[in-house]
Amino acid sequence: MTAQSNQPLPQIRVAELAQRLATPSDAVQFVDVREASELALAKLDGFEHLPLSEFAEWSGDIQTRLDPQKETIVLCHHGVRSAQMCQWLQTQGFTQVRNVVGGIDAYAIAVDPSIAQY
Repeated sequence: MTAQSNQPLPQIRVAELAQRLATPSDAVQFVDVREASELALAKLDGFEHLPLSEFAEWSGDIQTRLDPQKETIVLCHHGVRSAQMCQWLQTQGFTQVRNVVGGIDAYAIAVDPSIAQY
């Protein structure tokens, strides 16, 4: 994953993410780019798992796995890997990507303390 975009990277805060998850919509797709071992520790329902370490395995069919026209919210542990994924998705024609500020760690702190921190 080396492609970079010069477009600004829209973000979403964890409180807004919680609201979005509470009112599901077909207009939004959620992606978690963390590793399977991280998902075993902490996860949010409704996210498609596309670990960055397996990029070569899923990147070729990203246009069929995800809808480039839908809002796409991307999550990782702290927001760094998800930002990389958002930038790459923009280069692939995704027009509505949003990075979760602070990742699942911030979500566990600010929204749902029952989610394990690691």
